[in-house]
Amino acid sequence: MMTYQIEPIGIIHSPYSEKFAVPRQPNLVSAGQGELHLLPPYNDPNSVKGLEQFSHLWIVFLFHQIDPKKWRLTVRPPRLGGNKKSGVFATRSPFRPNHIGLSAVKLHNIVVENKQVILKLGSLDLVDGTPVIDIKPYLPYCDSHPDASAGYAQYIPESTLTVEFSPHLLPLLSLYQKQYPQLSELITQVIAQDPRPAYKQTNLEQQTYGITLYHLNIKWQITNQLATVIDIHESKIKKRG
Repeated sequence: MMTYQIEPIGIIHSPYSEKFAVPRQPNLVSAGQGELHLLPPYNDPNSVKGLEQFSHLWIVFLFHQIDPKKWRLTVRPPRLGGNKKSGVFATRSPFRPNHIGLSAVKLHNIVVENKQVILKLGSLDLVDGTPVIDIKPYLPYCDSHPDASAGYAQYIPESTLTVEFSPHLLPLLSLYQKQYPQLSELITQVIAQDPRPAYKQTNLEQQTYGITLYHLNIKWQITNQLATVIDIHESKIKKRG
């Protein structure tokens, strides 16, 4: 069997410091935007010449936080409640033979800072540090199929949780938003999508969970369908960049 060696052409910078916080698809969390920093020798403005004419991109990437040995012929998609199995190639599970992912994202801008080419992206579903192996322009005339059917994931999932912040956190949240202006929207949108495993979403008892966004640890409690953010504090490990 032939094998191929693939080198990344860029690295993603996003608010998501861990897999648990990442939306299951792009465009589900509008406040969760990011950047793609090209690596040498591709961080040359010539490599993206003309790309500014396109509003959206296909990002081809690697699920780098998944053990390469952990792939499965069948998986349990969250949209099926985590109980029904589907073939891995009938899902977007990261537990794939080659751990390659594909996301369509909005391109806001292309900037060059200190000889570094940076693509400013819209809502994305990629953990911070994700290696990108290719970029392709999104072509509406052939990439968009409004009449396509999608089996178990035809429509965008509804937000399942109502999110509120404990009153004592509001001054602290206001302080952090000087650095991250969309922080409250980001926290709300990420938690509202209910990142818990499907088998835990039916548990009606009070549960406490935590995620890391940027360099902040966020803790919340869930009672029925209400999620209350109860703590925000800085992580000991600072986010890169």
